[in-house]
Amino acid sequence: MNKKDRVIMNDDIRATELRCNIDGAESLGIVSIDIAMAKANELGLDLVLIAPDAKPPVAKIMDYGKYKYQEEKKLKEQRKNQTKIDIKEIKLSVKIAENDIAYKVKHAREFLSEGKHVKFRVFLRGREMAHPEAGKDVLMKIWPMVEDLCTMDKPPRFEGRYYNLYVIPNK
Repeated sequence: MNKKDRVIMNDDIRATELRCNIDGAESLGIVSIDIAMAKANELGLDLVLIAPDAKPPVAKIMDYGKYKYQEEKKLKEQRKNQTKIDIKEIKLSVKIAENDIAYKVKHAREFLSEGKHVKFRVFLRGREMAHPEAGKDVLMKIWPMVEDLCTMDKPPRFEGRYYNLYVIPNK
């Protein structure tokens, strides 16, 4: 656990005076640590330091276990509502045959209809590197076949030994 994540509570609090609040109730104002601890014990709750750097430090009397549980529940809910983008990569070569292109495009259309992003990659081998525009030509041949289902995120780009085309499904 990081030092930042560590919660200072109850007997770990070293300040002599605190600005003390009761969770969901009134403020006690600035009181000594002994009075704040006595009040917390009387209510059967924890004394949690909220702002240790303030002058005087701010503490809150609360049920820390319940508070922590609610925070974890909120985080879980946020994670559940996040959408993960699924990217499918389709690899091609410069010397790909027409029927192979049709087969790969058929799969790309399935992925796009499922709402997945698709990245077409043309790998350039050996002497093909002398004419990288051949890779772009393959991608531009594929584009009209999937154009109705998606939008081109970026025009075909040359990166290392690959020519890439990234497409996003239409909503």
